[in-house]
Amino acid sequence: MLKNREIMTAEPPKAQKPVDRTDQMSFLEHLEELRWRLIKGMIGVVIGVIVAFIFSDFIIDTLLLGPTRASFFMYNLIGVEAIDLSLQSRKLPGQFFTYWGMLFISGFIIGSPLFFYQVWAFIAPALQRQEKWKTILTAIFITFFFGIGISFGYLILVPFALQFFASFNLSDSGLVRNDFDINAYFSSLAMWVVSCGIIFQVPVLSYGLSKAGFLTPTFLRTYRKHAIILCLILAAFLTPPDPISQILIAIPLTILYELAIGVSAIAVRRRNKELRIAFGEEED
Repeated sequence: MLKNREIMTAEPPKAQKPVDRTDQMSFLEHLEELRWRLIKGMIGVVIGVIVAFIFSDFIIDTLLLGPTRASFFMYNLIGVEAIDLSLQSRKLPGQFFTYWGMLFISGFIIGSPLFFYQVWAFIAPALQRQEKWKTILTAIFITFFFGIGISFGYLILVPFALQFFASFNLSDSGLVRNDFDINAYFSSLAMWVVSCGIIFQVPVLSYGLSKAGFLTPTFLRTYRKHAIILCLILAAFLTPPDPISQILIAIPLTILYELAIGVSAIAVRRRNKELRIAFGEEED
């Protein structure tokens, strides 16, 4: 009886304060860390530019100029009646700047794994305990969705958009001819492809926000209908005004949102488990 009374009157165990991995660094040290991370990430981009320069003929003639030809293989796969695009260079340094601009963008895509790794290695300590292998795995996760987005933009969005603008005529008189400037073509191509790569980071963004406690799967499920409508609106802006192409764009975007819900649920469960461990409610 006395032993039980001593147990009841003893002070309960104090919760362990979560370890702040950044409390030993000043603001300037954080900036210095960010600077070195960006420098290391840009090294990957420089290596990618060198690789793109070595294979520049293939990248420009086959990949970048491929969608301008009616024989581009994706037109048959997606059922688009294609026509050849006519490109012109209307500025004296037009082809020069386009050449190096597209090499830099191609180099960024090639060197993106190292760049994403360095960026995430800087952000990760603020979100959770992160071993190096987890940082590498997350960087692979980011690169994977970035690559899927770029492939989607290049293989699906670009063919639809190019053929729509190439066949669109202001007047049926035939007085206005569609001869596109090479700078405008490469700028549009880069914008569409890179934008899709960024849009496909929705699951990664969902994981990061959920891990930080700013987002929950319940919130995403509540606004699922609104998200589907937003996907349809976005598809309408990105594609020609026909229902088939809009649906082809909207379906992957909707699947991406559903994937973001699942990723958010996983991140929230892991966050809650880490909080219970930190406060001594559960053994690691």
